[in-house]
Amino acid sequence: MIYLTRRERFCAAHRMFREDWPDDKNKKVFGKCSNPNWHGHNYILWVTVKGNVSDEHGFVVNINTLKLIIQERIIEKLDHKNINLDVDFMKGKIATTENLAVAIWNELKPHIEIDGALLHCIKIAETENNSIEYYG
Repeated sequence: MIYLTRRERFCAAHRMFREDWPDDKNKKVFGKCSNPNWHGHNYILWVTVKGNVSDEHGFVVNINTLKLIIQERIIEKLDHKNINLDVDFMKGKIATTENLAVAIWNELKPHIEIDGALLHCIKIAETENNSIEYYG
């Protein structure tokens, strides 16, 4: 079994809050991340796929194909956007990095799992000290 990881980066703003809570409760639960004027991060995304090396072409998945899928399905939708307002696959979700990792998994899975490759992990670093890993 081979594990192949592609790294991408994006910059995005968000606000962690629940619309059904008053601002004081959001601030108590989410702290400064619930700033009504938003805040942003320079995110790093790692997408790991796994599978067996093909006898036909010598790789698990074509890295250029993987790059294009991630760019079109994720990066173009997130980069320099407001996660709460602009990102279709985050509509109705609290814009935590945990929810973002699950949503990215769900967006990528049907497009990556071709020719025997399987999506293995989505990892997102929100800051240099905080990262999330999701294995489906």
